[in-house]
Amino acid sequence: MIFRLAAASVLVVSLAAPLHARAIEQACVRSERVGDDSRLCTCIQRIADQLLTPRDQRLAASFFRDPHRAQEIRMSDRAQDERFWTVYRQFGALAEQSCN
Repeated sequence: MIFRLAAASVLVVSLAAPLHARAIEQACVRSERVGDDSRLCTCIQRIADQLLTPRDQRLAASFFRDPHRAQEIRMSDRAQDERFWTVYRQFGALAEQSCN
């Protein structure tokens, strides 16, 4: 990505993850339910990176703020929500098994 500032050209190389990355870990760390266990949140994020798309991760992270949203998705008849919920259950089971 090249930005032109005044008369100079500056090449910006970003090695950082995209802004949406680590959404679950960040939501987990901020959650009261997890407490101060950042290792647990890092482990959960590692599992999310294996199973969930970035979009799915953002949706799953929203459940930390709004647990009722998870219920809405689970009960939804939309094909997209049903696909998400299937993968999300696999994610949850693997995270529980791997991160405890």
